[in-house]
This record gives sequence, C-alpha cells and structure tokens, in this order.
Amino acid sequence: MLHIDLNGQPTDASPLLIVHGLFGSARNWGVISKRLSDERLVVAVDQRNHGASPRFPTQSYPDMAADLAEVLEPLVAEHGPCHVMGHSMGGKAVMVLALERPELIKSLVVADISPVTYSHDNTPLIEAMRRIDLSIVEKRSDADKQLARDVLDAGVRAFLLQSLVVKEKRWLLNLDVLEAEMPKITAFPEVSGQYHGPTFFLSGGESTYVERDHRARSKALFPEAKFASIPGTGHWLHAEKPREFEAAMRAWMHAVDAKA
Repeated sequence: MLHIDLNGQPTDASPLLIVHGLFGSARNWGVISKRLSDERLVVAVDQRNHGASPRFPTQSYPDMAADLAEVLEPLVAEHGPCHVMGHSMGGKAVMVLALERPELIKSLVVADISPVTYSHDNTPLIEAMRRIDLSIVEKRSDADKQLARDVLDAGVRAFLLQSLVVKEKRWLLNLDVLEAEMPKITAFPEVSGQYHGPTFFLSGGESTYVERDHRARSKALFPEAKFASIPGTGHWLHAEKPREFEAAMRAWMHAVDAKA
C-alpha cells in the first residue's frame, strides 16, 4: 500500500485524492491539501519509488494506476466515488486509472500533462542527483551548491532537494528504477475505451507540456473534457500560483458536486 497523508475530516462533500508527479511526494502538495481540506477529506499519496512508499522494480502507468485503485477502494466503499487530481506523471497515472476503474472516480483533474508521449526525459536530473557527494553534505545548502553545477534553475533544485534526507544522507527516490523506467514515464500506454465522467485539464499558461494539438487525443479518451489554463505559470502551476490553483480546484469540485 502506498504511503498516504490525510488532511481534514470526511464531510458531505466527496473526498479528493492528490497524486504528485515525477520526483515529487505528498509533502509537495501539503499547502494545497490543507487549504482544500476545509471542505472535504483530502488524501495525498507518495507514489511507488517516491517518498515513504514501497520500492518496486517498475514505474509503469498500469502499475501506478493499480496502486491508486488500492488506495481509493476503501475510500469509495465508505464515502462514494472521489475527485482525483494528478500532476504531470501523476496526471498520466490518474488518466489510466480513470480509463481502467471509472467507478472509483467522481471527477478527474489532470494538471499540466497530456495523454501523449513526450520527447524529453528527466534522466539528466537523475544523473545530477547522483553526482552529489552526500558524504560531505551537512545541510541542504551544501547539496544545493553541488547540484547547481548541473541544474541552473534554483526552483528545480529546491524541488529536487525536498526528497533528500540530509541527516540520513539518502534520497527518498528510487533513482535506479526511475532511470530504467524513464521511457515508460515519458510515454503514455496504449489504452482502449473512454472515460465519460467529468474531466478537467488544467495547465500552466506558459508550460510547454500541454499544447493545443494534444486536445484531439485528450478528447478522444475523455469526451467530457474541459480545458483551462492559469496565466503566467509553467509546469509547476500549483507551486507558482497556489491561490489560483486552489480556486480553480474549488470551483471545479463545487460544480461537479452540485450536479450530483
């Protein structure tokens, strides 16, 4: 079972499951989770090979979707279908989940990713993390100085270093498996069928991950899809504009709940 963080208490509103992206964790979503938990139970997970969740030899989307189904099944049994939001790699995982287990999901939110194969990969970031000499790291700034040799963006460095346990000198990431499985992570699996439930593709206005020519594929799999973007944001839209992201999530879930 995946490690989960719970925020809030069950209410009449449907629970929300939050699924992070590559190199992330439930903790990255702590602020958003706490804010949204004023109205509903919010469950955030550490995906396999990330954070405090178990290590596995694969990082395929069908496997990630099966992990998420295992988390959702008891929630749905008690509270009914849940809102599910996934960012980046997590967005692809929840899309596969929706296609395979639609009965678990009340609505789907896909944050800044499309159901397509991408040409870039994040192997250079794994190599950069590996090059840090953890034996001489006494505080996070020590690691940041080393990481800066390969990763110029301070925001990306700060994000990656959230997964470093300085005192224990170890990563909360299974770097070997993530590197080996990178072709699966950048791809999107061959799937059949459609998810006909409410679906919201929310992207960063300046992100390069979601393009208009992706919409046909998104609509083919998710016929009820709605699309919106948050201006002035890139791929990490929830970190760059947390209030706007929170507001978009609230408005979406309120609208879906009102129709139920």
